[in-house]
Amino acid sequence: MLLETGAEEARRLNHLLENILQMSKLDAGVAAPNKQWHVLEEIVGSALQRTEQELKQHDVQVDIPEGFPLVFVDGLLLEQVFVNLMENAARYTPPSTTIRISATMNGSLASLIVADDGPGLPPGSEERIFEKFYRATPTADAGRGSGLGLAICRAIAKAHGGMITAHNRQSGGAEFRLELPMPQDVPEVDLNS
Repeated sequence: MLLETGAEEARRLNHLLENILQMSKLDAGVAAPNKQWHVLEEIVGSALQRTEQELKQHDVQVDIPEGFPLVFVDGLLLEQVFVNLMENAARYTPPSTTIRISATMNGSLASLIVADDGPGLPPGSEERIFEKFYRATPTADAGRGSGLGLAICRAIAKAHGGMITAHNRQSGGAEFRLELPMPQDVPEVDLNS
């Protein structure tokens, strides 16, 4: 038990240091995205694998339409956005609630959404939650975060020429929407061959 606790604390400290380093690079402008064409399902799948432990008490639903076009992004950075959003959803929503990941295309804009059935965001915090070290709602599990995850998401969105917003859903819970511009010349990929 003591060994497990030590391993968990070491993992959290490593995650905190990674977040601080990532934020420093993004702030300094030295982490220019290495954009390439990616299959969105693969990025989401990798992020789900990385957050499997945090999400084990939640029902996770993924709704990416069949034939969703390739996305022109830095795959590792976009994966980090999904990891941060899913960790937050798991941290701030009760067990057994649903976390939904979905995607839509609106012209040349890809909208990537992570929504939950939790208590939602405190009124007036929708913009502040993207500030460094800000935490909107203290929870028993919130002490585990650094307050950098959403600031990193915003910096990654900005580095891609996009934006991320948050709001409360009418049906309850919070929704985070990442909007990224996509080039018009999307290559076709036949996944059935």
